[in-house]
Amino acid sequence: MSVVEKIKNAESTAFSFELLPPLKGNGIETVYRTIDTLREFDPKYINITTHRSELVFKENTQGFFERVAERHRPGTVAIAAAIQNKYKISVVPHIICSGFTREETEYALIDLQFLGITDLLLLRGDKAKHEREFSPTGHKNATELQVQVNNFNQGLFLDGSKIKSLTSPFSYGMACYPEKHEEAPNLDSDLYYAKQKVDAGAEYLVTQMFFDNQKYYDFVEKCKENGINVPIIPGIKPITLKNQLTVLPKIFHTDIPEEFASELRKCKSDEEAVEVGVEWCVKQANDLKAHGVPSIHFYSMMATQSVKRVAKAVY
Repeated sequence: MSVVEKIKNAESTAFSFELLPPLKGNGIETVYRTIDTLREFDPKYINITTHRSELVFKENTQGFFERVAERHRPGTVAIAAAIQNKYKISVVPHIICSGFTREETEYALIDLQFLGITDLLLLRGDKAKHEREFSPTGHKNATELQVQVNNFNQGLFLDGSKIKSLTSPFSYGMACYPEKHEEAPNLDSDLYYAKQKVDAGAEYLVTQMFFDNQKYYDFVEKCKENGINVPIIPGIKPITLKNQLTVLPKIFHTDIPEEFASELRKCKSDEEAVEVGVEWCVKQANDLKAHGVPSIHFYSMMATQSVKRVAKAVY
């Protein structure tokens, strides 16, 4: 059963969580500890993020510094397989455009098919700091990536040759932005592309994190007006650091309501910010659940204990 079917068949608001692969050189134990902490809340699926290589300066054997490509968090496919095997929980690895060629994407799809992992989240991803444009050997946006996955589902490789054995087609979701994507000229333009994603096969949409539920409700209503009728999963995260009051709006282009911001400004320590963050996130989650959202997606990176407290209060 695909994750979208699990969400639709859930008797009440379902939960899901998003995890980071461990840093290169570290073991998978931290991932397991996070899942052990959160599995009591019956997550319908676990997302695993994907990370591209970045150019970094490293000293060579001659004592000179040179730029080399390095991926700090490899292993998304392997981690997804390990989680599914150990916990029997559906996993949803991210497939991204940025930093990956079309051929590398095809190999990832082949590996996932072999492993019996057929749920995906398709995303563009961010350009690397040194890039002005996306690589010509990769996809420029998520809808281009979507075409490749759709062709694979229809039994076609990139070169047009046929896949001899396709065990099960991929089911996938994509991203949406209640406060619009940073590059979109306006929200209506963003809705246009969201509609394109759904019309081309996205079975659900997951939002960028937000802190103002009304913006989510308004966005869902606008989606319905534009003929977007798939589940729109709200993504939320408890703030855990004082500086996230200014950092998160800058990185994720999301507004923090003044009621919440004023309480965070009063915090004298990160410990106090954790308490305020949990309280606001519980308020958000309870309100979302009261409005009958199909599922709540928790961005749990570096916030596992806070997410546990929120889920426990709402579950």
